Amino acid sequence: MKPLIGISCCMKTFGVYGMPNHAASDTYVRAVDEVVGGIPLLIPANGAKADFAALLSRLDGLILTGSRSNVAPDNYGGPPQPEGSPEDLARDATTLPLLRAAIAAGFPVLAICRGLQELNVALGGTLHQRLQDLPGRIDHSTPLQPFAPVRTGLAHFVQATPGGWLHRLAGTTEIAVNSLHNQGIDRLAPGLVVEAVAVDGTIEAVRVVTTAEGRQAGYAVGVQWHPEYDFATNPLSARIFADFATALTSAQRLKTAAA
Repeated sequence: MKPLIGISCCMKTFGVYGMPNHAASDTYVRAVDEVVGGIPLLIPANGAKADFAALLSRLDGLILTGSRSNVAPDNYGGPPQPEGSPEDLARDATTLPLLRAAIAAGFPVLAICRGLQELNVALGGTLHQRLQDLPGRIDHSTPLQPFAPVRTGLAHFVQATPGGWLHRLAGTTEIAVNSLHNQGIDRLAPGLVVEAVAVDGTIEAVRVVTTAEGRQAGYAVGVQWHPEYDFATNPLSARIFADFATALTSAQRLKTAAA
């Protein structure tokens, strides 16, 4: 049976009248269809109305998507963001408790860009709000412009932790990635380990090793870049989704054995 994969949505306005919509990019759906081999299911950003236990009981895996919006600083004790910074409080109210429940349950999780930041905040970490304003940091954002090969092209290198999850997938410690973010990890959450850093020291990939209760965690990883943009042409991007698929198969076997 194909695994059912939850994909987090943002709240966005569409149409002439700016009606609120729950939305996720087609790139995530295509990655689930074409690489993971699962059934994509969009998770609405309905916050307090969501039944996370019921949702996780039906899903087999979870993908936390990227977004232009920033995680609101109230969620990690940060100062107010600069005026005009995009936020999505409905998404925060959905993804943060959903992640905590998923990690506690040993649920397979792949967190991408904003998703990595949510993973860190959900487990007790903090964020830098604008990396480009910090001394010694490079600008990790990409100018908004319509030419996709430039907007989503490889922008800088990251160094994978020798012997880690990402090193195993890439077969090398030096990896070229795209870069479309302003926020980044400041204080790493308890239970996370660093899997890659950028040339300026920014944390670019993480893995959950222990839950908040001190138990060994299930499969839960995050990357700061966007493998969903180039999984058809970039071997590592394809391997990230294929590795997630392998974790789903292992989790399904454990669930069947325990039933």
